[in-house]
Amino acid sequence: MTGYSDARWFAIWTRSRHEQVVEAELLKKRIDAFLPTVTRWSRWKDRKKKIAMPLFPGYCFARFDPRESLPVLKTIGVVSIVSSAGQPASIPDHEITGIRQLLASELAFDPCPLIPEGTLVEVTHGPLRGVIGRLLKKRENARLIISVEMIGKAVSVEVDAAGVKAY
Repeated sequence: MTGYSDARWFAIWTRSRHEQVVEAELLKKRIDAFLPTVTRWSRWKDRKKKIAMPLFPGYCFARFDPRESLPVLKTIGVVSIVSSAGQPASIPDHEITGIRQLLASELAFDPCPLIPEGTLVEVTHGPLRGVIGRLLKKRENARLIISVEMIGKAVSVEVDAAGVKAY
């Protein structure tokens, strides 16, 4: 399937905790699949172990011709192909390349929500838990604007980018 000139990357929505099964099954079908993972410590009652966790839980990526999506949809563990306006929504190659390059590097990283600047957010962790504000800018930290709009005044504070969610 990877020989098609129209092959593009797509996000595959998987059943809960089926990301690795989906990747393996797609590869068996000779479909180019990519499951980005991050190694984390997992703790049980009697031991700790490093395990590969999906970077984006519930999703796997596959490269195929969208006209040939039936084998993907019939794969064990696949719920659907992420779509827009009823059509599979392709992912630009540079986004997949960027994720692969990051995983190959030695840089420390953590997944964080993709929240556009200006969005009203709620802090989910730390001393400001429950505070609602507007996201001003986000790098490794998010700059949160807490405002009293009635009087046109605000304060800004940096918070952990992974500790905010859209409100």
